[in-house]
Amino acid sequence: MDAVTSVVEKLKGFGQLSQNFVNGLLNRRENSYSRNPIEILKRLQREAFSDQMKLRDRQDKVERMLSFYRTSKGSPFQEAGTHIRGEVDALGAILLTGDIDEQHLEALDRAGIRTGIDVRFAFETTLRQNDTLVAELVASEKGNGNPGDISGSPLSLAKLFYAANFTDWFSAIAIPVGAQCRDFGIPTDYTPQQRKGLSSISSLEPPLLNQHNGTAIGLTVKKSNVVASLAQSVSGLGTQMGSDAITQLFSTFGQVICQLPKGVKLSFFGLHQVPKSLHHRVSFGSIAIPVGFLKQHEASERMVEATAPPLGTNTQDIFSTGSIALKLESEIVEGTKIGGWIEMKNSHSKPVRWAVTMYDSFEDEVGWGVSLSGLSEGFKGRDQYQFESFADLSLGKRFRLKPGVAYVVDGNAKILALMLRCNWSL
Repeated sequence: MDAVTSVVEKLKGFGQLSQNFVNGLLNRRENSYSRNPIEILKRLQREAFSDQMKLRDRQDKVERMLSFYRTSKGSPFQEAGTHIRGEVDALGAILLTGDIDEQHLEALDRAGIRTGIDVRFAFETTLRQNDTLVAELVASEKGNGNPGDISGSPLSLAKLFYAANFTDWFSAIAIPVGAQCRDFGIPTDYTPQQRKGLSSISSLEPPLLNQHNGTAIGLTVKKSNVVASLAQSVSGLGTQMGSDAITQLFSTFGQVICQLPKGVKLSFFGLHQVPKSLHHRVSFGSIAIPVGFLKQHEASERMVEATAPPLGTNTQDIFSTGSIALKLESEIVEGTKIGGWIEMKNSHSKPVRWAVTMYDSFEDEVGWGVSLSGLSEGFKGRDQYQFESFADLSLGKRFRLKPGVAYVVDGNAKILALMLRCNWSL
């Protein structure tokens, strides 16, 4: 029995030795196989290739997503850049006059000769491929017509402009701050530097286009050679003397521009203004327009008799006013334009202002300009005539000089002014 047990133990021991020997051979072969440099490089290459394929798949997914958003309308990936333009405009004058009195100072103001410095920065951004957002910052230091009386303003927001072009023939414009009638017209083929003469009267456009109207919205329609615009605006006139009422001015502006044969352009402008008084000093914000015409109209009709001014009170400020203007311009030869406009205001004196201007300007050469304008206030007012002549010198692409002379005859007041305008585009 002991002999059988010993044989079994020997067989188990031999089997264990055999298993250990085989396991040792197999482990040694695997270790030598894994320590082979060639096999290590092959394994690393397979892992790197797998990672590279995963990265390429992710890159393809991102590129497909970006291409989808670029082609879709109104995507946030559309290219939109902001263009910045700057302008520094300075006007100085030497006045030759026989006397300095109230009549001569008023004549200077009526002639539009306002010396000083204007600094303007415009930020223009294109949105939705066709829409435009413009913000203008302006700082100025101007004379008010009285010696030593100079008014200045720091750099502040002067205009906020958004134009939405829905189609080639229809567009809408919203101006929360700093609206002017000129904002609702079509772009002209002359630059702002060319549009300015020595004074505001010698401009190629009637003065009503430069009038500030506060907050405005408007529509423009283009068809063939005709462009029509209609705009509504509201601006505050301040408080009335001796009362808490606030006067607001509601304005309606319309224009029609016709392109005639042989380069002749005919423009008609109309502006109607109605002041309204608010009996309580209520502020809705700087760019809010209160719309409560239905209830307010009935209440104001019931209060007409109670709030009617006594006899002898000046009620001119509560009457509606308006202006109409007609402009005609044409290009005689290449670079030389001639234009004229006439403007009549529907007020107590019914003044009529007119101007004829011939302008020649080249980018790299010497230009010139001649203007003759006038103002008539009827039988009770005094007439004014004004002549201007200047040279337009281009000193590089960004700097212009306009030396010239202006002669003003306003009743008995006669003024000769030697003037110089400097314009620097940034």
